[in-house]
Amino acid sequence: MLSAKSPLRRSRENLIIAGVCGGLASYFGIDAIWFRLGFLISLLFGGAPGLIVYFLLWLLIPSEEDN
Repeated sequence: MLSAKSPLRRSRENLIIAGVCGGLASYFGIDAIWFRLGFLISLLFGGAPGLIVYFLLWLLIPSEEDN
């Protein structure tokens, strides 16, 4: 049986910078550390594209307060 997922939102409780990783973790049902680790690795080895993706997600994903 399919369950309705909550919409993708930036977290206000599980945040370090903007709540992007916390929001993604909540949406996918995993720990936020995995998204943080992924962004860190992409920043260290990929450089600017990882940072650009993070900032784009910051701009595109609405905050929980914007409901």
